[in-house]
Amino acid sequence: MEKFILTDHPHRRYNPLLDEWILVSPQRAKRPWQGQKETISEEKKPEYDETCYLCPGNERINSETNPKYENCYVFDNDFPALLKDEVSFDLEQEDLFKINPERGINRVICFSPKHNVTLAEMQIPEIENVIKVWKEQYLELGSISYINHVQIFENKGSVMGCSNPHPHGQIWAQSSLPTQVKRTQNNLLKYFQEKGKTMLKDYLDSEILKKERIIAENERFVLLVPFWATWPYETMIISKRHFSSIAKITEEEIKSFAEMIQVITVKYDNLFKTSFPYSAGIHQAPTDGLNHDEWHFHMHFYPPLLRSATIKKFMVGYELLAEAQRDLTAEQSAEILRNLPNKHYKF
Repeated sequence: MEKFILTDHPHRRYNPLLDEWILVSPQRAKRPWQGQKETISEEKKPEYDETCYLCPGNERINSETNPKYENCYVFDNDFPALLKDEVSFDLEQEDLFKINPERGINRVICFSPKHNVTLAEMQIPEIENVIKVWKEQYLELGSISYINHVQIFENKGSVMGCSNPHPHGQIWAQSSLPTQVKRTQNNLLKYFQEKGKTMLKDYLDSEILKKERIIAENERFVLLVPFWATWPYETMIISKRHFSSIAKITEEEIKSFAEMIQVITVKYDNLFKTSFPYSAGIHQAPTDGLNHDEWHFHMHFYPPLLRSATIKKFMVGYELLAEAQRDLTAEQSAEILRNLPNKHYKF
């Protein structure tokens, strides 16, 4: 009988955060993909666009005017997915037809007054400003009595559903724990109760020893491709110190966190010489007033590109009907990203 070889034979990997498996088929990609050479022609954007509803001083669709902001700017989303108002609810519930009203607040955060930059093209102090605003918003929104979860995220690029190229992210604060967050919390809590320490602390300590999937690290954070990664170049930034939310991040950690965000976003752009699309977001403790020591601060990056600036990886067929699958192993994508320069290809 042939002996199992990790880089040659199909296998499933376990994701302890979500309690699910992913199928890995390394035999379909025996060597790391070096990337096709074609790039897409990127439109050169001006620093200020008079037609952009996110640029400083411009009028938004609701006739409100943006201030002439010089750093970050936050406002309530003009087209929110959640509404603040409480509603009366008396529908009779059925086992197979359940409905629960959901209440919340949606905000937009403009990362920079400059229309023509992304996080990858911003300086460390500018990214630090973004992180500080994330912290302020988490604390402000999380202090509202009916808000139990604050989701900070960014959709970058039109392929990820971003409707405006101005550098910005979103914050959705709501009364319930979303499905993915609830699943993660259940698994984190179970591990913490059994082991007396966080799952991600143990996981990170092991990754640091193995050094197979680490892309970069500094004194306070590690950037890596998770062992259970689903997307081809999926990554995580994990804090070395155990703290449960951005509310507890220190000034020194803000700078280190900014450095890791810059490293991965620059490497992404350098991979296929394009403004690399992704969805990214922070996972952290709920804001329900309870002590959540099981949570360990981390940030996910989910980019769709696979082999070039135009070839994307979609969840289709088997993945929609059975479970997630990938050909490029986590170790291969980590090596590719690790070997890319930290200086942006445009500069």
